[in-house]
Amino acid sequence: MQKITLLIHCEDQPNIIASVTNFMASNDGNIVYIDQHVDREQNIFFMRLECEFDSDIFSLEDFKTLFNSTLAEQFKLDWKIFSAERKPKMALFISKYDHCLYDILGRYNSGELHLEIPFILSNHLDLKPIADSFNIPFYHVPVTKTTKQEAEQEQLKLLESHNIDFIVLARYMQIVSETLIDKYPNKIINIHHSFLPAFVGAKPYHSAYKRGVKIIGATSHYITEELDAGPIIEQDVAHVSHTHSIKDLIAKGRDLEKIVLSNAIKLHADRKVMVFNNKTVIFS
Repeated sequence: MQKITLLIHCEDQPNIIASVTNFMASNDGNIVYIDQHVDREQNIFFMRLECEFDSDIFSLEDFKTLFNSTLAEQFKLDWKIFSAERKPKMALFISKYDHCLYDILGRYNSGELHLEIPFILSNHLDLKPIADSFNIPFYHVPVTKTTKQEAEQEQLKLLESHNIDFIVLARYMQIVSETLIDKYPNKIINIHHSFLPAFVGAKPYHSAYKRGVKIIGATSHYITEELDAGPIIEQDVAHVSHTHSIKDLIAKGRDLEKIVLSNAIKLHADRKVMVFNNKTVIFS
């Protein structure tokens, strides 16, 4: 069997669901998952559908052509179809923090993440032994004020040569350029603590501790040109109290970061995220 995932959004209108499901049935498809959402404020319809076909007679390219001429043009759909057989290729960008990296590679090594990691890139050499221990190619691309543009070009060459589908910033402590963002729109995933904008700077947990915060959190989102303001994929929180030290807050924060980031990666790789006007629709 060949399995596909269909993602569509368009202006909300009658008969979309019936037309799509009838199209699948008329082409000998077996729908194994379907979900939809209507954004009433923007009048936009969203759908995610998984369907199986007999692999002996199914042609993905022929199916895309037929779907476009039969339904996409009629309903003016914005649509994408993905084959479940092809794993998306993910590049990992890191610096010196290792907690997210270990978590991602552990899940990857156990087969939990349906993706490939062609390489890991860092502006430091500190975490190269981790990449080596998982037998993943490691590239060291230093970044300074004077070499930032050259580093960016080297990054782009690596991404293109490995046919990378999306990038994950696993605590990569550099601001990503507009060039990279334009090349990978809604395909660069970041993770950070959720104290922003209240506690900015290099030591947010110290500032939060002094204020006596009762909740700490982490946010994973797509990168946009506006810093830390991209579409949110995943968030989580943990309760803390006056008994927790700064060290405790940092430890809890890092636990949240690695779990939230890995969940966001899984959602993206499984084609369960749709972005519209800087807002996400997350399917189960």
